[in-house]
Amino acid sequence: MKKLNSLIRNAHFLGTKIRNLRKRNNLTMEDLSARCIKENPDASPSVSYLSMIERGKRVPSEDMLKVIAQVFQKDIQWFLDDAPDEEAIIPFKGKRGGIRGMALEPSLLFSNDILEIALPELVSQAGVSGQHFAHLLIRAYQEHHQNHFPDIERAAEEVGKKEMPLSLDKIMAICKNMGLEIIWFDRLPAEISSNEENIQSNNLVRSFFVKPNKVYLNTQLKSQEMRLKYDLAMQIGHLVLHNGDGIKSMSIAGLRSNEQYIKKRSSDDYSHRSTIQTQDIINTWRDFECSFFAAALLCPKVPFRQLLDRHNYEINVGHLLGVSTAVIMRRMTAVSPYPYWHYLDAYPPGKLKAIYRGNGIPLPWGNMRMVLDPCQHWGVFRLFDSPKNHTSSQISVLEANDQSRLYACESTKVYDLAKNPHVICTGIDLNPALESQGKDAQSLAEELKEYCSKNGGAVSIPDKLKKELMSIAKILNIAWIERGLENPARLICPRSSDCPRNPCCYNQQKNNAQTIDLDAIQKDIINSVNTQD
Repeated sequence: MKKLNSLIRNAHFLGTKIRNLRKRNNLTMEDLSARCIKENPDASPSVSYLSMIERGKRVPSEDMLKVIAQVFQKDIQWFLDDAPDEEAIIPFKGKRGGIRGMALEPSLLFSNDILEIALPELVSQAGVSGQHFAHLLIRAYQEHHQNHFPDIERAAEEVGKKEMPLSLDKIMAICKNMGLEIIWFDRLPAEISSNEENIQSNNLVRSFFVKPNKVYLNTQLKSQEMRLKYDLAMQIGHLVLHNGDGIKSMSIAGLRSNEQYIKKRSSDDYSHRSTIQTQDIINTWRDFECSFFAAALLCPKVPFRQLLDRHNYEINVGHLLGVSTAVIMRRMTAVSPYPYWHYLDAYPPGKLKAIYRGNGIPLPWGNMRMVLDPCQHWGVFRLFDSPKNHTSSQISVLEANDQSRLYACESTKVYDLAKNPHVICTGIDLNPALESQGKDAQSLAEELKEYCSKNGGAVSIPDKLKKELMSIAKILNIAWIERGLENPARLICPRSSDCPRNPCCYNQQKNNAQTIDLDAIQKDIINSVNTQD
């Protein structure tokens, strides 16, 4: 009994470790149960009991844990959470994208009931809107699945018959066949400032859907056919995916969100806007689905991938399809066989309106708050002050999670329908591509980082590394990687306060705040007490 109680006290991460170890070895629960039976039939767990162990609902007996440990050739103490190995408790996601997760332990604190209570309070205290929280959830889901939404792809292909390009006349014909009524309205952009960030932005209502079948379109769209096609495709998506029930946000150009257009009916009613509203989550998710549908309708997966292959993934292929560069960039991340992409849509002086990072790239700021000290050497941010509308290719070295990584990106400055300038950027993580060719990507990134550090943060890429990266550019068939090799490689950082350049390019001191070592304090207290005794 004493041993069992001791096991229970030290079993906080046990289920997580078993689950992650099983997945890292590509074993199903049936596989692991069978392996345990082979070791010791009397002490092995059934599939259902193993499931409860992994979810923290049950703690195995000491004999059962010994059997599991034997299967994985681990010492039994490894499973008990005395100084747990971080790698052992990080959720295993295989080759999926996005940022790393955290272990939800102890599991009783992360039940659905507790999360339903805690999350609204957390969001309210953080000052995050329900719509922003929904964006975060959607981004995590999108990145975890590496932008693969086969059901939406199929729905779009059934409507468009995989035809590419789709002319405006054909899209109008689809609308007519579906019984959609087009209604035009006149509304000019209005300048609105954000109280929170003091950002001036022109904002314009582009389109919206009214059930059961009315699509309202701003006449401003008539002068920009590619945007008109996109808005029509989104509204078709709403009819196809959600039966045109009208539960969907307006399409708005500019920085302001739909939440910020909600009329304040009363102070009591408005106060709830700082908490999570179910409607916010539903609307934001549906907006995402309709947007993905629109891109899939205008750029069906197989023919669009073939087009990108023929044109070396150049972002200017949009003119061949009558599709905006933003749609082309976002769609690349979904159709490319290489999964390690990112996409950013940044408005000056420093606000990301859209993010996708299937490679888990760290960001100088998120789309919930503007950070005051972004690193200005990122390709997407260097174009903010550019007087011309042009594209820029860049190879970057970024320190992330104590590892140096190489990135290639293509950025371009554009204007939205409300005439706001913003910069959109698509890029890839080069490390996995190098590693797939048997190269030591970490060493190559460290080498380039050292060159950059010694040359003020930017340097012409050495011939040896240029040759390696040129090979990757050819394999991936991406022309803007090759162009980036002709430009200086730049050292970038997630925050300018952590600038790795010497001297610091922002003339700021790095954060020298002392870290309090609580373990050392605890040991000192114990030693002092023992000395007194």
